[in-house]
Amino acid sequence: MHWLVLILSGALEAVWATALAASGGFSRPRPTVLFAVSLLLSMVGLAWAMTALPTGTAYAVWVGIGAVGTVLLAVARGEERLGGARAVLLVVLVACVAGLKAVA
Repeated sequence: MHWLVLILSGALEAVWATALAASGGFSRPRPTVLFAVSLLLSMVGLAWAMTALPTGTAYAVWVGIGAVGTVLLAVARGEERLGGARAVLLVVLVACVAGLKAVA
């Protein structure tokens, strides 16, 4: 259960990062509220997951999932391009996250 919450919290990190960018410096209400809610839930989930998982591993997995998710959201929204090298590096990052879970 702790791993599932950690993965969902990492996905929420991508949501809050994307909402933060869309908030226009907190001048747009909807993305600002989405940012605040997803940030709170992401942090609560990370904190809870860290009660049973090693801190370094949990944080690295959370950041990795959030980073990959943020890039994929930006690509899906047409804000960034996903070239071949970038795609390979994201796959390597996902493999490292999976590796951390495998050895934890």
